Amino acid sequence: MSEHTTQVIAALQNTPGFEDVTVDECALTRLGGLTNIVHRVDARGQSMIVRIPGPGTEDYIDRKVELVNADAAFAAGVSAEVLWADATSGIMISRVIEDIVTMTPDLFASRAGSPARAGAALAKLHRSGVTFEFQFDVFAMIDDYLLILGTKDVTLPDGYHEIVATAAPVKETLAANPAPLAPCHCDPLCENFLDDGGRMWIVDWEYSGMNDPLWDVGDLSVEAELTEAQDMELMRAYFGADPSAAEHGRMVIYKAMCDLLWTLWGLIQHADGNQAEDFWAYATGRFDRCKALMNDPSFEAHVAAVRAG
Repeated sequence: MSEHTTQVIAALQNTPGFEDVTVDECALTRLGGLTNIVHRVDARGQSMIVRIPGPGTEDYIDRKVELVNADAAFAAGVSAEVLWADATSGIMISRVIEDIVTMTPDLFASRAGSPARAGAALAKLHRSGVTFEFQFDVFAMIDDYLLILGTKDVTLPDGYHEIVATAAPVKETLAANPAPLAPCHCDPLCENFLDDGGRMWIVDWEYSGMNDPLWDVGDLSVEAELTEAQDMELMRAYFGADPSAAEHGRMVIYKAMCDLLWTLWGLIQHADGNQAEDFWAYATGRFDRCKALMNDPSFEAHVAAVRAG
């Protein structure tokens, strides 16, 4: 019996039709998750995902916003149905999407057409017309994460503040050339994309909000470790045509900015003692990749393309 079985069953009992469910009726399968306790539960002819938040996540995730946005993503036709959730505790029960493969960087490389299917899924979300709560602002979130880290015993990677300062002209360029906001996932890890070979679904709305939609495109490129050719496949499916220089440039900018942000997120996990993986290595690896991209001679050309519009 899993050490979390009692928690999972107690959570499931909040779901309509499962108020009196017992552990003997349930088959539990532990699933991956960097910060949360996640199980698939098969019981009474139904399959559900039970998500119990990890400790410390309340510092940087608004569960009320997550629930509103998860319901909106389901209405948009890109995500799973939420069957029950508690916005105070953050426990969420959602319906399983069957016959899918949970994506990874290796699968994005090996499953033909997967970048295009991901691009189509993001386009469907962004153009759905639904409205998410919360506005995702990468630079405000960097400031917030720095404040959180100021309360913890952790050291920033050497040169972090210098790179943040170097990003100031990027921030000014984006502010001077704003994109219409759209409902965005904002944390498009590969594992949040579920592929049935014909289409992709997107799950996990913890960081979602209204955002420049090309954040999702750039961030997914980083998470999936896409090649330049795969980047073009992703963008062509997303735009329905070749991207303009400004669109391509905005996507590349966000590749750097997402690594800058998630460096701090990784340091928070490291400081909180999260054992899901080596978060110090995660954070420093992210930071090194961000520096390499921002120091590449082509980066300024991409910024200039966005500036030119």
